[in-house]
Amino acid sequence: MPRLRAAIPTGPGFQDHDVIYTYYRLKEAGCEVEVATAGGDPVTGKYGVGVPLDRRAAPCIPFEALAVEDYDLVVLTGGHEAPDRVRQVRAVLEFVAGMDAAGKVVAGLCHGPWIMISAQIMRGRRVCAYAGMRDDMINAGADVVEGDVIVDDNLVTCSYYGEVGAFMKTVIELAERQAR
Repeated sequence: MPRLRAAIPTGPGFQDHDVIYTYYRLKEAGCEVEVATAGGDPVTGKYGVGVPLDRRAAPCIPFEALAVEDYDLVVLTGGHEAPDRVRQVRAVLEFVAGMDAAGKVVAGLCHGPWIMISAQIMRGRRVCAYAGMRDDMINAGADVVEGDVIVDDNLVTCSYYGEVGAFMKTVIELAERQAR
């Protein structure tokens, strides 16, 4: 099976444990992972963790370098600040909408689905939501159901970072199935 390629677009104030866990879990599964930021600049999370995450990690790439044909999945992580900043970047919204249109895995954790909402891919989708995101997702036309991790075709949502293990297992399994 070819090596999966994953993107994690983020920004200042990201939820540290969301990015750390998803990044290293994807690496553990054998994925190539790129973190995208404004200008490809390093950023710092809410609790002081910086990306790139370690001295072996590749530098961040700029949002404008995200191209649908280069990736198998995108993981949109939480926190309040980073997803709110990222969802204002047209290049990211076009990338996320393109990934969805191509049927590639688009995964959102906690507040990460704010980016999905702004990319206008939520209408008619079955999702779960973090308590603070529920109204936003309903207003975007999503069918919000109770659950920790919900899959609707190529879209994966997770209601709370405490379920990130089950979320990442689901994301990776779905991407691997699609790659076969």
